[in-house]
Amino acid sequence: MLQSQRPKSFPGLPVLRVSCLKWLSTAAAASQIPEDNLRTFFTGRINQTQTDYELALVSALKSCSSLAASFQGQQIHSLVLKSGLDSNNFIKNSLINTYAKCGFIADAESLFDSCSKLDPVSCNIMVAGYVKSGRLESARQVFEKMPEKRCVSYTTMIMGLAQNQCWTEAIEVFRDMRSAGVIPNEVTMATVISTYSHLGSIWNSRMLHALVIKLQLEGFVLVSTNLLHMYWGCSSVCDARSLFSEMPERNIVSWNVMLNGYAKAGLIDLARELFDNIHAKDVVSWGTMIDGYVQVEWLSEALMMYQAMLRTGLGPNDVMLVDLISACGRSEAVHEGQQLHGTIVKEGFDCYDFIQATIINFYAGCGDMNLACRQFQKGIKEHVASSNALIAGYIRNGMINQAISLFNEMPEKDVFSWSSMISGYAQSDQPELALELLQRMVATGIQPNEITMVSVLSGIATLGTLKEARWAHEYIIENSIPLNDNLSAALIDMYAKCGSINTALEVFYQIRDKTSTISPWNAIVCGLAMHGHAKLSLEMFSDLQKRNIKLNSITFIGVLSACCHAGFVETGERCREVGKSLFRAASNAEPKTGEISRAQ
Repeated sequence: MLQSQRPKSFPGLPVLRVSCLKWLSTAAAASQIPEDNLRTFFTGRINQTQTDYELALVSALKSCSSLAASFQGQQIHSLVLKSGLDSNNFIKNSLINTYAKCGFIADAESLFDSCSKLDPVSCNIMVAGYVKSGRLESARQVFEKMPEKRCVSYTTMIMGLAQNQCWTEAIEVFRDMRSAGVIPNEVTMATVISTYSHLGSIWNSRMLHALVIKLQLEGFVLVSTNLLHMYWGCSSVCDARSLFSEMPERNIVSWNVMLNGYAKAGLIDLARELFDNIHAKDVVSWGTMIDGYVQVEWLSEALMMYQAMLRTGLGPNDVMLVDLISACGRSEAVHEGQQLHGTIVKEGFDCYDFIQATIINFYAGCGDMNLACRQFQKGIKEHVASSNALIAGYIRNGMINQAISLFNEMPEKDVFSWSSMISGYAQSDQPELALELLQRMVATGIQPNEITMVSVLSGIATLGTLKEARWAHEYIIENSIPLNDNLSAALIDMYAKCGSINTALEVFYQIRDKTSTISPWNAIVCGLAMHGHAKLSLEMFSDLQKRNIKLNSITFIGVLSACCHAGFVETGERCREVGKSLFRAASNAEPKTGEISRAQ
């Protein structure tokens, strides 16, 4: 028997004494409780037939796998060797599975290599074991040389690739599965649907939905729930609503996926209607609804929802408290945020560095840098997140020198540290220093991300140099930095301010149908207005109104600027009235912020 690492002994279970054979009874073999099964195996003395004995060994090994009880597994392996059953494929596969599940992949590999011929069961076990240990290439090699691939084999490989975010490779294996004529089951389809949801193609979503119906798998709640999630990922509200209404069975996860979809799409009234119809709300349901209100900046509604949750006896989790106190910081709701701070301390969440950083952000957002600094001093100063939060707070409050001082004192800096400081220079009209700091950042081996580049582009926009603008754009492409809505908007704004409105338009047309927020639209509407292209600016605004994207005040500033430049007085008046009515409605819908209930 091999020992590649220190075995794990499950507490409370006896150790096998090889001096006496102790067999498991048939009743114990049928036990559904792994601890009881193993305990009976190691203490029973009932003589049985050879077949019963083999089944008892397999059952005990299965229990070892469930409990990750590697020490007991090795003891049973010794008994197998002593009994001369090591050539039994059924038992050998159980041993391979036990070692793989316990993380002893080298021992599992050694047993697998000793097999006289490849067995589909042992191959599936090794593929799963390699995946669990992060050895995807080894898993792929075993999978490729399998003599006969069945549904379980393909599903195991697809799941392994998906778990490691290899979405394209997982889909390729699924296509091979279909080409080979192997019929997927509900687990396969649930995994494939989840994989496709990361690619955001509505066409693929509908094709998979059709396949699910063809295979008669729509009755499985996991499959239908994953389809729901995929449709929301494609922003297909109609498809999601239609599917949800047709689902033969729903669980709390299905309801929460639907609720989250409405909330993320800004359809807060529909989200609330759905929320009220959930009979057994869990903390995720409440947290999703609270976050929905936070996203549309209805803080008092979010706080009232929080109070209502407390009255049901449910307590908050760390994610919910971070969401609420961050919103309080953005709205400068000092009293409410301080009460939430008290709850964080009471619940013991203040020991987490990311929550410490959130509290610092809250006080800095409210303009109270003394309390922000005090909170920083209370925490562990070596936590990079806390230092980053204080740097961002200094910058937000115009204290650039203090930010520089803290940045220089940091023993370790991550991408957010550099990004915050670059943002500080860009915001304080020091774009040259922002670009210098970017060069220093890259020289240290830290790769800029989307947030970094938004600040860099903002600095270049201030400089107005087209050469630097093109260099930054090329850098984004060459380094495969994801072009999200904020970065797209920054690119459009930069080109417009550097005098190249045509390039700004090219960027916009590339991302127009992928964007889900107002930022890129605002950038192009304002950029066109600034360059005197009033007619095109208004055409963009007209196109925007046909889409399910929430407008804001910047949108109307750009439109009114275009009307002003072109002398479109009547159009400008109409747009102004539309803007006034929209923001009046939003203002009336959001009640005044109140205190958090003393029920805390």
